[in-house]
Amino acid sequence: MRRIGRLRDLMKLPFELDRPLVFFDLETTGLDLKNDRIIELAFIKITPAGDVLERERRFNPGIPIPPEATAVHGISYAVVADEVEFCRTARSLADMFDDCDLAGFNVRRFDIPMLLHEFHRCGVDFDMEGRFVVDMQNIFHREEPRDLSAAARFYLQRDHEEAHTALGDIRTSAGVLGAQLRRYPHVPRDLAGLHAYCEEYAPTRTELDRWFSPPEEGRVFRRGKHKGRPLEEIAREAPDYLLWMVGADDMDDEVIAIVNEALANTTQTRS
Repeated sequence: MRRIGRLRDLMKLPFELDRPLVFFDLETTGLDLKNDRIIELAFIKITPAGDVLERERRFNPGIPIPPEATAVHGISYAVVADEVEFCRTARSLADMFDDCDLAGFNVRRFDIPMLLHEFHRCGVDFDMEGRFVVDMQNIFHREEPRDLSAAARFYLQRDHEEAHTALGDIRTSAGVLGAQLRRYPHVPRDLAGLHAYCEEYAPTRTELDRWFSPPEEGRVFRRGKHKGRPLEEIAREAPDYLLWMVGADDMDDEVIAIVNEALANTTQTRS
């Protein structure tokens, strides 16, 4: 281990550690805890004595990395194709985190559940019992709310007194937009530009978008047990799965139409 005084100075923790504290972060193939995989793990382990160990490791996920995931973290399958699979190092990683408390941003909702799924898949026990978990996102969101009332205070310097009344929310939202445009001169000044600005940050996805990639990409599954495989291929090799989708009570009509079309095309090809 190496001592890094600058990190401790940056943290300025007002307390002493009783056991090691591990800050960690994951990059993954997606957000589905059951079907997605870890492709990068980095951590900083700080001991009560002030020693610091930094590690970063990439893994071959064994499944395709969707373009939208690569767009976020910059890691394509070609980059990790020659790396080992997570299970090859899972045991040693669990040992490294043994008797440690954990910390990170959004670790409670995503990173820890994803890590636990991967450990379980690899047959490695990892007990969370007795560990402290500090999530900086929790602190951030509790202390700096991101609701409309908080936006009114920040941008309009007033309380949102009509909170949770439909007309009151609309009036405040419109006022917030005007204040945002005055505050951020680089934000577009037309509706098309504002739409593109918002879409780039948080794309609007229909249920069809959640199930399949666009037609120009060949309609590849984005979720479910066949994630990463083309719809046409599943129609040929596992039509029962598509029939289940068509018969599901809560399946979106657009999704059903696309699936039925794939089944019909397969039937015509066979005949």
